Amino acid sequence: MLGKYAIGNIVYYVSDVSRTEAFYRDTLGLAIDRVPGEAEHGGDFLIAHTAGGIDLIFFGNPEARAGQSPIIVFTLAEGGIDTIVGGLAKKGVTIVTPLSEAPGGWSADLADPDGHVFSVYQSEDIPR
Repeated sequence: MLGKYAIGNIVYYVSDVSRTEAFYRDTLGLAIDRVPGEAEHGGDFLIAHTAGGIDLIFFGNPEARAGQSPIIVFTLAEGGIDTIVGGLAKKGVTIVTPLSEAPGGWSADLADPDGHVFSVYQSEDIPR
């Protein structure tokens, strides 16, 4: 049923919007827009833009816990997974599942400061 629809946004609820903004902007290098919001509706929220056109949206919620949001996968079309995972580890990013073989390529699972898991994936068609 959903196969004919593209993913438009991925929404996360995070405990600290400013900390999330710094992580996704400074550590992962995503372009971030901070949108002013009403205090009664959670305050400011973030839109992180990806090269694939799917925006990640982060809403503040002091009660937010890991596992309450989806996992996203960043596909590395130009390769470099070893360098990217190693560089993120040097920046203190938590490695949940080390770089390993995955169906049709390699992947690693990592976590942001709230414990939300995300993955990086590289096809076996692209040299490591």
